Amino acid sequence: MTFAFALDAPHSATLAEAKALVGGKAANLGAMSRELGLPVPPGFVITTATCRGYLADGWPARLDEELRDRMAAVEQVAGRRFGDPTDPLLVSVRSGAPISMPGMMDTILDLGVNDATEAGLGRATGDAAFARSCRERFEASFRSIVGVADVPDDPWRQLRLAIEAVFRSWNSDRAVAYRRKEGIADDLGTAVTVQAMVFGNRGATSATGVLFTRNPATGEPTLYGDVMFDAQGEDVVAGTHQTEPIGVLDDRLPAVGDELRDYAARLERHYADLCDIEFTIEQGRLWMLQVRVGKRSPQAALRIAVDMAEDETFPLTRAEAVERVAPLMAHPPTRSSAHRGDAQPMAVGLPASPGLAAGAIVTSPAAAMTAAEAGRAVILVRAETSPDDVHGMAKAAGILTSRGGLASHAAVVARGWGIPAVVGAADLVVRDGEVAVGHRILRAGDTITIDGSTGEIFAGTIAGTTEIVPEAKTLLDWAKELGIPIDGAREEGAVAAAAPRDPPATERPVTADACLRAIAIKGFAQVGGVADVVLSTPADVQPILDGLAADGLAAPAAGAYRLTEAGTMRAGVLLAEEQAAWGLDRAVTALDTFLELDQRMKDTVTAWQLRDAAAGVVNDHADADHDRAVLDRLAALHIDAVAWLTPLEPGCPRLAGYRIRLGRAVEAARAGDGRYVASPRVDSYHGIWFELHEDLIQLAGRNREDEVAAGRA
Repeated sequence: MTFAFALDAPHSATLAEAKALVGGKAANLGAMSRELGLPVPPGFVITTATCRGYLADGWPARLDEELRDRMAAVEQVAGRRFGDPTDPLLVSVRSGAPISMPGMMDTILDLGVNDATEAGLGRATGDAAFARSCRERFEASFRSIVGVADVPDDPWRQLRLAIEAVFRSWNSDRAVAYRRKEGIADDLGTAVTVQAMVFGNRGATSATGVLFTRNPATGEPTLYGDVMFDAQGEDVVAGTHQTEPIGVLDDRLPAVGDELRDYAARLERHYADLCDIEFTIEQGRLWMLQVRVGKRSPQAALRIAVDMAEDETFPLTRAEAVERVAPLMAHPPTRSSAHRGDAQPMAVGLPASPGLAAGAIVTSPAAAMTAAEAGRAVILVRAETSPDDVHGMAKAAGILTSRGGLASHAAVVARGWGIPAVVGAADLVVRDGEVAVGHRILRAGDTITIDGSTGEIFAGTIAGTTEIVPEAKTLLDWAKELGIPIDGAREEGAVAAAAPRDPPATERPVTADACLRAIAIKGFAQVGGVADVVLSTPADVQPILDGLAADGLAAPAAGAYRLTEAGTMRAGVLLAEEQAAWGLDRAVTALDTFLELDQRMKDTVTAWQLRDAAAGVVNDHADADHDRAVLDRLAALHIDAVAWLTPLEPGCPRLAGYRIRLGRAVEAARAGDGRYVASPRVDSYHGIWFELHEDLIQLAGRNREDEVAAGRA
């Protein structure tokens, strides 16, 4: 068995197979070095299998010999020797799991420094202060990560202890918790990448930076990122250095700027996608430290897909571009403008989701589905929406409510789907089959127009233009031309199911009662949505739902499931049993204490979707600082929500599922997928939160309508 490979060693495997063997970091470093010839600091990687062996049986007997051989090869390329007091080679020791686990495991930099090598490094660089800084950084991280009071002098002993610490970090509490939330197997292990150090803190011509090959917020085809001069990577976290835009390289180090631009273009073509790159410049020499496919906003995803596919020299076909963004095209974004002339609105509400929509009034989600399936545009008019309404909302041309604010369920879901919506139109009284506006009665089937940009509501049809944004139109035209179906338009769970995802970790066996309770909360649930709730997979849940249907407890409808009368009765029995076991008083207290967190949640989601709530300015996610601040708020809220929720779980164990799902969503959002804040297309934080609120309302023996009327929902 080979324990370690050179970073540029060829693997007769796909990239995915290479990642399984040497981890994602080393696999991508190998691609840059071996396949593209980019400047990557020399190094080697200890395999994931070695980690698994170490965790099971301890340090392998032949690993020390391999480490010496691999280090000798690095020394030959670097021109320096590890532990040499004259001109020492320092190394970094980094984890590298097959599946990305950002921040979950440990890294040690500047390893190999002691009294003798510090002095040698100072003499070799002519900068004793720099050498001292390297030692201070190394010893602080080594003590913290390895867990020792004294750092050994022997560099080889330092290396072994650091490698063992990275191996052990695979089973750290935070790494285990992350894997449980993300459904990552516990038996993968982590690779360990050992690489020659390159230093961004060696003066004015040294720097460290991160960039995207295109703007990840807008898709603009220009380098996007930050650089810090005379700094190492951790200085970003410490806040001791001011970052500058990546374009400053063209003025301060133009040759490096040209080189970096060339490498970025080559990496884009190699991966056929937007790339996220980490780099260091040491005294004017550029080194590439990491590359991966970059996260991007939905707006950027559309533009990037079109731009790449339209470039005849770029290795992305139109079919591949369509398939890449198909989940975003289920309901393509539009822009609208009304030509109202002398028409006066009959009522005005809050402009919740921009766009102009005209259609026949329907007052139930079932009617919205029936009308939409018959090809008629409808406006779903409700007092306020709930999870029961989502399937009808997905089919509506527009949404109108008489209650609720800009953070209401109707507003958030409409914005997530790009459906025009007006909420909180207090002059409306919504009844079954009709809507009263003052003395005027409008009945189901009457046509109205809503302007989600102004909050105005008109009788009849108001002339206007609504057009799909150009990139979306281009992609839809390509899909039609190529015969690629864009499925699941706006249907709950459909887009989420289309997107690749790791299978979730099942916390307990999935039962028919658990699935039935999930449908009771959602009201109308697709297979993927039920699987999300019970922490399982659609494949495992489908036979259970088929069984519920066979038993007459659930009925399939439009590709989803709803409870029958018998199923509703069974759900009521299960609810009563939970109330009795937990205690109704405790359930009421839980709901009451939830409200403060709920208000914070509404404020956070509103800030994510609207840059200026008062003016109704939609957040186009072009301001990275704004989005980062909102995600920080979401993370802080999540910490408090977990602290509130965890003590409730012994009384009602089913609530633990919400904690797990919320954890997955916040991690996905902070990792760059903004859909997981509030999009109805995935199991988003807002969607899970709303279901938790609905569950608490039911457990407390209340109903949402009364809670909304009392200003509590």
